[in-house]
Amino acid sequence: MPAEPTQTAKPLSAPQKALRKMGLVRDVDLALHLPYRYEDETRLVKLADAREGDVVQFEATVRSCEVVFKPRRQLLAVVEDEGETCTLRFFNFYPNMQKALQEGRHVRLRGEVRGGFMGRTCMHPSVQAAGGDLSTALTPVYPSTATMPQAYLRKAVQSGLAHALRQGAFSETIPAGHAPAHTWPLAQALQFLHHPAANVSLSQLEDRSHPAWQRLKAEELLAQQLSQWQSKRERAALRAPQLPQSSAHSGVLHALKSALPFVLTQAQQRVVAEIAQDLDRAQPMHRLLQGDVGSGKTVVAALAAAQCIDAGWQCALMAPTEILAEQHFRKLIGWLEPVLTPLGLCVAWLTGSQKKKERDAMLALVASGQAALVVGTHAVIQDKVQFKALGLAIIDEQHRFGVAQRLALRQKLSDEQTNPSMAKPREPHLLMMSATPIPRTLAMSYYADLDVSTIDELPPGRTPIVTKLVAETRRDEIIERIRVQLQEGRQIYWVCPLIEESEALDLRNATDTHQALCEALPGVMVGLLHSRMPQAEKKAVMSLFVQGQMGVLVSTTVIEVGVDVPNASLMVIEHAERFGLSQLHQLRGRVGRGAAASACVLLYSLGEHGRLSDTARARLRAMSDTNDGFEIARRDLDIRGPGEFLGSRQSGAAMLRFADVALDTDLLDWARALAPRMLDEHPDMAATHVARWLGGKSDFLKA
Repeated sequence: MPAEPTQTAKPLSAPQKALRKMGLVRDVDLALHLPYRYEDETRLVKLADAREGDVVQFEATVRSCEVVFKPRRQLLAVVEDEGETCTLRFFNFYPNMQKALQEGRHVRLRGEVRGGFMGRTCMHPSVQAAGGDLSTALTPVYPSTATMPQAYLRKAVQSGLAHALRQGAFSETIPAGHAPAHTWPLAQALQFLHHPAANVSLSQLEDRSHPAWQRLKAEELLAQQLSQWQSKRERAALRAPQLPQSSAHSGVLHALKSALPFVLTQAQQRVVAEIAQDLDRAQPMHRLLQGDVGSGKTVVAALAAAQCIDAGWQCALMAPTEILAEQHFRKLIGWLEPVLTPLGLCVAWLTGSQKKKERDAMLALVASGQAALVVGTHAVIQDKVQFKALGLAIIDEQHRFGVAQRLALRQKLSDEQTNPSMAKPREPHLLMMSATPIPRTLAMSYYADLDVSTIDELPPGRTPIVTKLVAETRRDEIIERIRVQLQEGRQIYWVCPLIEESEALDLRNATDTHQALCEALPGVMVGLLHSRMPQAEKKAVMSLFVQGQMGVLVSTTVIEVGVDVPNASLMVIEHAERFGLSQLHQLRGRVGRGAAASACVLLYSLGEHGRLSDTARARLRAMSDTNDGFEIARRDLDIRGPGEFLGSRQSGAAMLRFADVALDTDLLDWARALAPRMLDEHPDMAATHVARWLGGKSDFLKA
C-alpha cells in the first residue's frame, strides 16, 4: 500500500512571521504588548475649531482630487466642512485612495491639521466613508514593524489578551495587602490600557502616571528584583576557592606592592580591601569595579590577581579588543613578571590572531598551571583553553561582552577541578571592571545582585583636560594647532567615526583624513589605525605611536579604551555629533595622562539641515560642561535610557519596557523591599511572577 501523505505545516504569513520576530508568541506576550500612544476616535470636531498641530477627526466633502507631479508625485485633495477648507496631501497612495476621495464624496478624516501660507493642510490623514458609529474607547497604537499592519496587530493583541484572561494568566502574584498604593489590580489595569475609556486623561496615559500604568511598572520592577535576589541567593549557595590574603613578606602580593612606582589613592586602597575581603570567602565574588577614565582600575585588578596567585590559583583577565588586552598585558608584565619569574610562574597571552605554534605553547602553560595569569580577548573562553585551577576571572569593559561570553568565563572552573565529594559546585570569583560609571539608581536596579566598588578619586598628577567645541568649517585652525603641539614635542590623536565611504552619511573617512594630514604636515609621521587592518599592522602602528616616533595617529574608535600614551596632549574627534556620550568621554580620557596641558577638540558638522539634533547638542554640551565621569554617566542615562546605557541590547531586548529606574524610584524601593520577603514567604508566587514577566530573560540579569 502506498504510504499516506504526511501533513505539512501551513507556512506562516508575513504578519505571523513579524509577530514571532517581535517576540509575540504566547498569549501573555501579546497581552503585555502595550500601546505607546492612543488616537481619539470617539468624537468629531468642526474643522473651524481645530487648532494648528492638533490631531483631530472631522467629516468633510471632497471638492477636488488630482495627482500632481511638482515638486514630486503626490495626490492632492481639497475638502470642505461648513465653509472651511483643508488640503489633503499624500506622497504614498494607491488607486483605491483616489477612488475614496472622488469629488462630491462625504468622508471622515483623521490627522494632524497644520496652518500655513496656503491655508490648512493635512498630511496622510486616515480616510473612510462619513457616517457610522464612533468608537467608544481610545484607539491603541502599538509598537510595530513595517510588515505588521496596526489592524492585524490590534486583533492579535485583543485575542491574546482575551485568552490569557480566560486562562487566569494574570491572576494576582503580589501577596494580598502588598501591592503599591493607588494602583489597580493587574487584570483590570491591562484591560484598561488596551481599551481606555474616552473620558480618561490622555496626558496621564502618555506620561504613564495613570494608576494602571503604575501597576504595570511595579509588576515589572518586582520581577526584575526577584530575579536578581534569586541569583544572589543561588550564588551564595555555590562554592568558590577561598583565596586568603597572604601575610608572608615573600608572597606575590607583598612583592608587587613594594615594586609599584606610585602610592595608591585612598579610593584604590578602599576598593582593594573590599575585593580582598570577598576573595577570602568561600562564596563566589560577583563584584563590579567602576571608576572614571584613568582612575587606576588596572592596578587594583593586578593586586587582586596577586592575592589569587599567592593562594595557589590562576587568574584570567579578558578584554574586548586586542589593543586593550595588549595594554593590560604590557602593564601587568611590567609589574608582575619580576615577581613571578623567581617562582617559576609566568603571564600568558591569548588572542585570536596568534599563530598556532605560539598559541599551543600558551595553552600548554595555562593547562599546566605555570601561567599564573592569563590575559587575552574572547580567545580566553574558547573550549580549547583548559585552566589547571582558575580562581579569579576579571572582565574589563564588561558591558562590551555578550551575556553568553561572561557566563562562559565563569564556567571555566571545570568539573575536573571540583571535588566530587563536594555537595556544591564551584565557580571562580568574578570581578567586572567598567570605566562607564553606573548611576546609583541604575546599579540598584540592574545590578541588584552585584556588589559595586567605586574608585571616585583620580591619581595625583592628572592634568585637567580642556574641551572645545569647534565647527567643521574651522578645520584649518585645528591643523595649525596640531603644528604648534608637534613643535613642542607632543603627540596627537585624530579620531574618525567611519573607515569607508557611505552614501547615507557624508563623513570624511579615516583614510582620506590620514592622506589630508600627511599632505598638510610634511615631515611628520602620520599613522593610520582602523579595525580592518591586519593585527600585525595594528601592533606596528601602535608601537610607533607609544614609543613617540609617530607624531599623529589617525584612528577609528579602536583606541577608545586602554591606550596609555602620557606624551599625547591633543585629541581631535571628527564628527563628534555622531558619537555617544560615554564613547566621547572614553576617547577624551586618552589625553591628559602626563604633565602637559591637554585638550580635546570636538569637531562637529551641522549636516544637511544646518543644525544639530537635540540629542547631539545635549551630548556636546555635557562634554563641554564637565570632565566628571559620574556626571557624564548621569546625563548619558537621561539621553539614552537604561537599556542602551548598559548594553543590555546585547541580550536582544531592553530589560525594562515600562518602568524608568531614574523616575520610578518609589516603585523601585517598594520592589527591592518586597522581593526578599516574597522569596521567603511566597516562593510559588515569586516563581510565577518571574516566569510571566521575564521568561528566559532572567538569565541575562544573572550574568
